[in-house]
Amino acid sequence: MINFKQPQVLTFFYCFLILIPSLVQGECTCEPEEEDRNKSLALKYKIAAIASILVAGAIGVCFPLLGKVIEALRPDKNLFFLIKAFAAGVILSTGFIHVLPDATESLTSPCLNEKPWGEFPFAGLLAMTAAIGTLMVDVFATSHYTKSHLHKTQQSHEGDEEKTEQTENHLHVHTHATHGHSHGSVSMLEPADSAQLLRHRVVSQVLELGIVVHSVIIGISLGASESPKTIKPLVAALTFHQFFEGMGLGGCISQAKFKGRSVAIMSLFFSLTTPVGIAIGIAITNAYDENSPTALIVEGLLNAASSGILIYMALVDLLAADFMNPKLQNNGILQVGASVSLLLGAGLMSLLAIWA
Repeated sequence: MINFKQPQVLTFFYCFLILIPSLVQGECTCEPEEEDRNKSLALKYKIAAIASILVAGAIGVCFPLLGKVIEALRPDKNLFFLIKAFAAGVILSTGFIHVLPDATESLTSPCLNEKPWGEFPFAGLLAMTAAIGTLMVDVFATSHYTKSHLHKTQQSHEGDEEKTEQTENHLHVHTHATHGHSHGSVSMLEPADSAQLLRHRVVSQVLELGIVVHSVIIGISLGASESPKTIKPLVAALTFHQFFEGMGLGGCISQAKFKGRSVAIMSLFFSLTTPVGIAIGIAITNAYDENSPTALIVEGLLNAASSGILIYMALVDLLAADFMNPKLQNNGILQVGASVSLLLGAGLMSLLAIWA
């Protein structure tokens, strides 16, 4: 069983993503589109993109983590609900508007054979499969840890009761019932709190997995491009993109209550993913062919899986969990504010699709 207490379980997957460029080189089976090429100017834009996206991603993911310093940003405050609703809208839009259409476009490209890619919606199938797989990981991991923790708690309490009985027999004081009641109340809360904490940790790591997949791909695509007209609007769009996604991920990390080292690792991975992808794209500019069948299939399948993860996480683990929270349910103003924040995040992220 995967240990979701630490973010290092994703390290091997990140290493796999870095090796993607070696898999997506190949000969093109259709003519590439004509575009203005200027390697020197394109390189300047790429370097600017690395710096801009790195800073925006770092600020975005760290902003919700300031709750330890700024009281208004703590997970139990109203402002945190509004920020998280906005970020969930961004992530939902990313899955539906940005990633899934890109996957469909890649897997239905005329550069691929009509059979089987043109005869079946593989992008939708893989997105659905990824969403179901995310659900299973969420359920099984939480269930396994809850049962394990409950078993350990029961064993601990049985030992405490035995010690209590021995103490009572020795002191001849009848306080066992009182002690047992008080201790039992705590035992009812601990498993629930631990299960909820684990759920937040699973959510944060699976969400980062989905974000990292498409961030690497889009970074490689931008870095391999030699058209300034294509790169220039992408720099601004991806900067906002990473900032908003970082806010969503940072909110989940904040609720997961990781230790400082784990928080730093997860934040660093997110911040570096797209810039590293751009750097890889720059390094393989001459060898990478975005229209090769292998590149289209790999990018399409990974994007489809990423979209399924993002859509599930946004709807189930972010929006449903927060909008059904008793605090929001009992506060009409907060409900309206969270709904407006959700629509604003989804709308602004959808608008970015014009440029990226």
